[in-house]
Amino acid sequence: MFDSWTGLGRVLLVAPLAYVALVAILRVSGKRTLTKLNAFDLVVTVALGSTLATVLLSKSVALAEGVLAMALLVTFQFVITWLAVRVPWVNTLIKSEPTLLLHNGTFLSQALRSQRVTQDEVLSALRSSGVSNLSDVVAVVLETDGSMSVLKGQDFKIDPQTLSNVDRYHARTGAERRHD
Repeated sequence: MFDSWTGLGRVLLVAPLAYVALVAILRVSGKRTLTKLNAFDLVVTVALGSTLATVLLSKSVALAEGVLAMALLVTFQFVITWLAVRVPWVNTLIKSEPTLLLHNGTFLSQALRSQRVTQDEVLSALRSSGVSNLSDVVAVVLETDGSMSVLKGQDFKIDPQTLSNVDRYHARTGAERRHD
């Protein structure tokens, strides 16, 4: 049940460093790594599963150390999400925003490259959404969970609020960029 205070101290030191490293790696790796999970749910799920397996299978890790590690992971998750909801710059720092990949029937090649998405993948998402003609598509958005949302509309009309939180830099015209 308890090996030593040194072991607990080691977990208190190693767990925050490992958690920060894992979150940083996931954040740097981008949205495609996360497919259908947000980064923090994925971190907690994987880390808790790994910690539990280590506690259960490794005689060198005491139960108290494993429980402490799991409590720390859950606490970090709570603190980060609590801060993200209340402090705008924390939310901006830890969460990516959706990215526009296709706008008014035109592929945004810079956005596709930066998000590591191919035109074929976008076309696949269009087919999955029942789209047979690019002229029916107002936008394709790569969401923060790695999924693609397809917005259809006639004459490229859509409520601007639908795209209000989407990175639209790539969709601006040359004239708009010159005025920045």
